[in-house]
Amino acid sequence: MPIYVDESGGLSAGAMTMAGVSIAQDDAERLLRRFKAITGLRGELKGSRIDLVQRALFFELLERFGGRARICIAQTDLLPTIGRPSDFDVYVALLGQLVDDWLPETGGCANFIVDEGRYDALVLEKVRRDIAAMLANFGTASLANSARCPGVQIADVIANSYYNLAIQSGRSHRIAAIVEPFVQSHVLRSRPLERVRPDAIPLVIEPVAAPPVP
Repeated sequence: MPIYVDESGGLSAGAMTMAGVSIAQDDAERLLRRFKAITGLRGELKGSRIDLVQRALFFELLERFGGRARICIAQTDLLPTIGRPSDFDVYVALLGQLVDDWLPETGGCANFIVDEGRYDALVLEKVRRDIAAMLANFGTASLANSARCPGVQIADVIANSYYNLAIQSGRSHRIAAIVEPFVQSHVLRSRPLERVRPDAIPLVIEPVAAPPVP
């Protein structure tokens, strides 16, 4: 089963979130076609560009088409103040934790498809090789252009939704209400980043508390 990965935010923006979505390629394409047919939207689907009604529809379609997601969250104000990691350090740590979280559920074989848009191609290729080494005989890792990959676009919307929750944006209360049923049904599962580097002391942080649902 492919697992599509994308991130949202950054340390300077208050938080970085990363989502990994397990969904069959055909179902990802069907989800995107259905979403666009209903909303009339064209082009690449981005979480930052859709309104709350469209976001609610998106999560309903995610469940309908069999998608499941794990989300890892790093909040800037909860990271160490001494020797604070870089944006890239946190990106790599989130990706590593996401792979660790998904592997036990993949039956020992997974194909992680990661958005190639955030960093320089040579840097991302090293990340891809590192992830492939982590997987060893348990799967593969590849990079994808989000504009041509429905699964990565789906991961973008989920990562963006949890970024809004992490920074408690002006839309966070409504987004919390939208995602809550899917959290309860385990379509969405999230947890905070535990450590930035493998040899680092675990971060003592609490899970992101979603705003109370009105």
